Amino acid sequence: MSNDSEAEEADVDDVEAEASDTADEEPTGLQNGDFIELDYTAWTVESDQLVDTTDPEVADEEGVGEEQEFGPRTIVLGKGHIFETVEDDILGAEIGDSGSVVVPASEAFGEYDEDEVQTVSANKIPEDDRYPGAHVDIDGEHGHVETIIGGRARVDFNHPLAGEDIEYNYEILREIDDREEKAQGLIQMFLDMELEVWFETETVEEEQLVEPDEDELDEDEEPEPETETVEVEEETLYIEATPQLTMNQQWMMGKQQIAQELTQQLGVDRIIVQEEIGG
Repeated sequence: MSNDSEAEEADVDDVEAEASDTADEEPTGLQNGDFIELDYTAWTVESDQLVDTTDPEVADEEGVGEEQEFGPRTIVLGKGHIFETVEDDILGAEIGDSGSVVVPASEAFGEYDEDEVQTVSANKIPEDDRYPGAHVDIDGEHGHVETIIGGRARVDFNHPLAGEDIEYNYEILREIDDREEKAQGLIQMFLDMELEVWFETETVEEEQLVEPDEDELDEDEEPEPETETVEVEEETLYIEATPQLTMNQQWMMGKQQIAQELTQQLGVDRIIVQEEIGG
């Protein structure tokens, strides 16, 4: 009996030691927070319709984005810059790896909802858009016209790709380490434009609270708040403004959110958009 007990204890020790070794192993491959440059093309599984691509040849063959520049995109893993299913497939991979993964409709553009197909007065639609297939905005919702009969229009407010599973084919080109390149890649992703950026570190003065010396205070005495002036280093990301930036719809509507994302991902204290006049 004692020999059996000793053997069982040894087996338990081996299992625990193996589990401990596994827990201590460093994760390998790409991880959350890594900046990577990615090539990808996405198609609907059922209808083989192009959803998105970074490949200019694919875009040209499909006749899309004539005024758009196509090329590899920068994303930060773990920040929702691409569908979670694709991101999960990339985590742990190596530079140069490629893959293919299907994103279910529920995660992509949602399941098709019959209740989102509604009949509305045709008067709510501008005259130039009163035809089947027209994209319209009604009461703050975007949809497309299915039919117009008399004074009534049938409008589908589902996303055009609702109910479609999406297949992503991707290749991981490289990891990005240069901070200016990281900034430019994020700006390209958010605004689809290239801008000049640079970082500067400056020494500034700021007031900080001083902890009171408790030994010098009476038992019931409330300390008066005191401050001192200290010098600290602050890092600033400068972005060169262009006429194209000032007219960019994404920038005009979401500059605060974009600036917050850049601040968090790049670890800077502030962002200054600088415009040069003359010169």
